[in-house]
Amino acid sequence: MRAKLGAYTSWANTTNRTARTDAARKAAKNRFRVLADPDGVLPPEMVEERAQALEREHYTRMAFLSARSRQRGSQADA
Repeated sequence: MRAKLGAYTSWANTTNRTARTDAARKAAKNRFRVLADPDGVLPPEMVEERAQALEREHYTRMAFLSARSRQRGSQADA
């Protein structure tokens, strides 16, 4: 509970949210680039295309699992 309060306070006092999350966004993009070309042998254009596809797949899978979980939760309530 204290951690939540601290996080809410911190975000309430953050004026530039984009700058605050910049490092995390860069790390996430880099993660997909590494997954796309773990050996570092592909041309940059191909790495970028594959990384974007992996990112779309990741977020689509998360959305699917979330929807399925919500559906199962609503069925349990019925």
